[in-house]
Amino acid sequence: MSSPPGAGTRPIVLVTNLAKGYRRGDQHVPVLFDISLSIPEGDFIALMGPSGSGKSTLLNLIAGIDKPDSGELLVDGEDITRLSESELADWRASHVGFIFQFYNLMPVLDAFENVELPLLLTSLSRRERRERVDMALALVGLTDRRDHYPNELSGGQQQRVAIARAFIADPTIIVADEPTGDLDRKSAGEILALLRRLNEEMGKTIIMVTHDWHAVESARHVVHLEKGELVDTPEKGSESFPRK
Repeated sequence: MSSPPGAGTRPIVLVTNLAKGYRRGDQHVPVLFDISLSIPEGDFIALMGPSGSGKSTLLNLIAGIDKPDSGELLVDGEDITRLSESELADWRASHVGFIFQFYNLMPVLDAFENVELPLLLTSLSRRERRERVDMALALVGLTDRRDHYPNELSGGQQQRVAIARAFIADPTIIVADEPTGDLDRKSAGEILALLRRLNEEMGKTIIMVTHDWHAVESARHVVHLEKGELVDTPEKGSESFPRK
């Protein structure tokens, strides 16, 4: 089983012999083969690989968006492969913060309301929700944009709103699918700095799919997939680690 070097805490994600494929007409198309992976609590993992390697599929399985064909997938000690669809929906709301390439903000809600959305499923009072959202917007540097709608914000600002929304309910893990893929280099750097802060200062476990080697340098460890299988990746800091 693959485990990032230097991992000293308990695994927050434990994947064992995971396999996944999809139906295409009468054919079954395999995507992931016998994946075993341990991600320690508080780690920042970059999932890399060429298009079609299965990295987004693996991210979706860890996030409970999809179910594997076989294998075991424990998140914080719970095997989420055994949950029903309704149970998975409740589990995602409590345990997973999502960051997407294209932000996925509600266009009819302002920044404050978009960040508040996950808290509407909790027992927090209106005042408690307001205090949390104000703190989250301050952390991502958007206090002065709280009343702005997504179409009034730049791409980098929209992604910062999405990051605030992702951590507002204190999730077990944060999953990010190409979070800098639609941003210019400056905005991408700001987003990666925010993710590092969430990991280093708040101890959030982050699992990020990316093609960007600059983004990879913000992660603690790299997991590389090729044709649905895990392959060895040079450790960050080594002479053989790619830099682009």
